[in-house]
Amino acid sequence: MQRISWVVKCKQQQRRPQSLIKPNRSEDFVVKLLTRNVLTTMEVNPLSIILVKSDSKGDRLLFRYPYTLPQQFQTSVTPSRKTPYSLINTGDDILQNGPPSNICFDQLYGICDKDLATLFAVKSELCNQKFELKVNDVRFVSHPTLIRSDQGSSDQKSSDIRINVVFALHAQASSSVVKCYYELSKRIGIALIYEERRDGYFSREIKTMVAVMDENSALQEQEQPAGATGAVGGSVGAGGGTGPVPGTGGPTIVPSATAAGIAVGVFDTILKNTTLAQFIKTIYHDLCTTGLLNVTMNQTVTLSFCLPQKAHQFHKKGMVVEPETIDRCLEALKPYHGMLLLVDPSELFDCVPPSGANMLLQLIEVYNPLKSLQNMASDAELLIDYVYQIVGHLVYWAKATIIYPLCETNVYVIAPDAQLNIHSNLPDKFATKFPGMSLFEVISDFSLPTSIGHLTTPLQHPARQGRLAQMVLWMLQHHLLMQLHTYVQFVANLDGLEEDGEFEGASGVQHQPATFQNHLLYGSSAPNASSSQPLAVPMGGNRKHSLSEDRYSDSLSALLTTAVSVSSHTRPSSASHRSNISQTASSTDNDESIASIEDDDKLKRLLAAFPEPDRKAVARIPAASNPEDLALMVRLWKAGYFKGEHHLEEIMYFENLRRSQLLQLVDKFREVLIIYETEDPAIATLYSEQPAQ
Repeated sequence: MQRISWVVKCKQQQRRPQSLIKPNRSEDFVVKLLTRNVLTTMEVNPLSIILVKSDSKGDRLLFRYPYTLPQQFQTSVTPSRKTPYSLINTGDDILQNGPPSNICFDQLYGICDKDLATLFAVKSELCNQKFELKVNDVRFVSHPTLIRSDQGSSDQKSSDIRINVVFALHAQASSSVVKCYYELSKRIGIALIYEERRDGYFSREIKTMVAVMDENSALQEQEQPAGATGAVGGSVGAGGGTGPVPGTGGPTIVPSATAAGIAVGVFDTILKNTTLAQFIKTIYHDLCTTGLLNVTMNQTVTLSFCLPQKAHQFHKKGMVVEPETIDRCLEALKPYHGMLLLVDPSELFDCVPPSGANMLLQLIEVYNPLKSLQNMASDAELLIDYVYQIVGHLVYWAKATIIYPLCETNVYVIAPDAQLNIHSNLPDKFATKFPGMSLFEVISDFSLPTSIGHLTTPLQHPARQGRLAQMVLWMLQHHLLMQLHTYVQFVANLDGLEEDGEFEGASGVQHQPATFQNHLLYGSSAPNASSSQPLAVPMGGNRKHSLSEDRYSDSLSALLTTAVSVSSHTRPSSASHRSNISQTASSTDNDESIASIEDDDKLKRLLAAFPEPDRKAVARIPAASNPEDLALMVRLWKAGYFKGEHHLEEIMYFENLRRSQLLQLVDKFREVLIIYETEDPAIATLYSEQPAQ
């Protein structure tokens, strides 16, 4: 009775439609025990690459890679039976099993080739646009392409070929990763269209692949007895199955494994006999290893592609750099920035199209990490816009990074995420690069922010200084150091300032003492009781007035009164002598007064650029009495350099100033200018993202 029920159950499972969404529970449980959870590490590797065609002759899965599962999975997933009649627990209790999975050892699993062909053989209306499908924990992304026949037949639609190069990804892959794979599928389709129109390349490859599949199907039908082929999960012509067929019970594991073995043999033969299959295999391995593609189709079309989320992990393991982050970095690129190559210059030409090879060669010939991009553009006789494009391309392909040109004033500190653990191989690389030197000993000098100039002395040999520069560059290439820039922030210090006394009250206008108000406006240049110049006299009434205006008018009136008084009260006996003295004193005082008035007027105009609270804070600083210092201060303040968004190097470049000038200005106005050190956002955006956990 048990034997009969088992046979009936098998027949029912064969007639049951195969589910693409719900794999076998027992198999799924085994898969979960053996599969790594790569989604939490933001894995960007493809699970599989699938090539499907659809035409008048039907839908076919022509090739997929990889097509073999690891040996440890194959031996673990096939359970052993004590007797031929023993049953396997199918795990129907949903509470004991998690959600189904179609990923095993970073490969696509659990969906047979016939179902994949049905899914991805799209209609003509869906061609030349994005195709995206999610099945359990797998996301399929592609760009279906329509190849129209140029044979001039009466029924052209029947001769059109619809091809679909599908990438299987983790369902939780970021939108930028999905976008990159969609772009790659689109480029492959364009290359196939070009080669098909040139010499019928794709049609020849299809004939070879279909012939191999038909030959294996014929051999299988001859070897198997009549009626036994129904037990095989998946059509041989469709390439067999990738593993246990979803929706079937435990007893069908062995026939499904047989179908998988047949599919492996078919795909092995296709891989040996067709260059298109080898092309797909190369793409898969390059994406999983470096993320960089430079492969040739049919010895004619070269496909260059970069997956930045993978490529940048080669230089900083575990860090996923999104294309949007690179774009933000390149948008903030300035002429004073520099470039640091991360690879040997001979490796750069693989990522550049032939049209840009000459310009790249010109730039590499003058490359120097001590030069700015503007200097390199001038030396290479290239426009700065061309240099931006070349540098941006190299940064995208993880061949270079952005730095500030190396100089003695650069301040560096150990990066917070520097890979200096005991399992890191960087110490050994450093010892090989610089014999006799220890990475930990050298990098310990940068435990606190330190400039290169502090680590060198004029008495050191030039070769020793050059060696230090080379070691700093090596540590920058491996992201062990980060550079700190000095930023300036304007903060008005209002401590000690009393409220303005020029508010109107019920009894009239109240005024602060003239000496106090002059001190607020002019700092050390304000007049005092011992000054030879007369003090300003407040005027009556309710009119608001400026103390400086009173000061200027009173000074002029006092000078005129003094001159008239002296000339009108002279004695006749000494008229000539006193007249000479009076004229000389009046001329000297007049020149000094005019110069003083001009300076005071200039100071007044400069201070008027600040708002009222900031004006008072700036006016009481002694350096504000110097028109040149105040003019430079106002110029930089108006340009917006004192908002904490521009570092000293940027101000020096755009305002054509020396570092000493800026440092002196910051020191003179230190009561309202504060400085702090941090990374340049244009450079930090590349590798400042939190690594995947």
